[in-house]
Amino acid sequence: MTSSSAPQDPAARAAKAPKDPWDLPDVSGLVVGVLGGTGEQGRGLAHRFARAGQKVIIGSRAADRAREAAAELGHGVEGADNAETARRSDVVIVAVPWDGHAETLESLREELAGKLVVDCVNPLGFDKRGAYALKPEEGSAAEQAAALLPDSRVTAAFHHLSAVLLQDTSLDEIDTDVMVLGEERADVETVQALAGRIAGMRGVFAGRLRNAHQVESLVANLISVNRRYKAHAGLRVTDI
Repeated sequence: MTSSSAPQDPAARAAKAPKDPWDLPDVSGLVVGVLGGTGEQGRGLAHRFARAGQKVIIGSRAADRAREAAAELGHGVEGADNAETARRSDVVIVAVPWDGHAETLESLREELAGKLVVDCVNPLGFDKRGAYALKPEEGSAAEQAAALLPDSRVTAAFHHLSAVLLQDTSLDEIDTDVMVLGEERADVETVQALAGRIAGMRGVFAGRLRNAHQVESLVANLISVNRRYKAHAGLRVTDI
């Protein structure tokens, strides 16, 4: 028998097989911190993750305000100032208002060093014609975060979620996908897995951070959809 006709070693076949994109890590033991956790989006995300069994700490500039919000949320959520939240968390979600984005991250550069940071901030403006996208000098809020946090692993996700639905305690599931962007596959898959911890959601890889601007900008379109149809629309990616 020639070598070309010899049966291939199963380990070698497995090594050549492409990775299943839905084979995601177990993230149930990670501590999730939410900067801006007293705002509508931050509170909603904290509620959903805590309800899914994740350990959650919400941060605010004022620790007392964060602790008060945490007590209202229940499910074991803790409150702390932003610096303590960043230090104690494995994954830190940035859900602060756009006008405080740069200042907040600059002040927490040391505490966020080595952390997986998930930016969900949408740079938007509003006038009498409705919402419209802003374009930061760096290209997007996520790219601004990456520039300000050179020692952190920055990803982008959770932009298109309705704060109303996130906080609605009567809803067991939220029917939506979460677009996840980042530079390192392991970091992206961690965030995808976190999104999947929330009932009804999937985390879907949507490219590198250079593509974050159009994902952030799409929120302006969703606001228009929601105003016209009196809805809380999200997104689903088909055929995957």
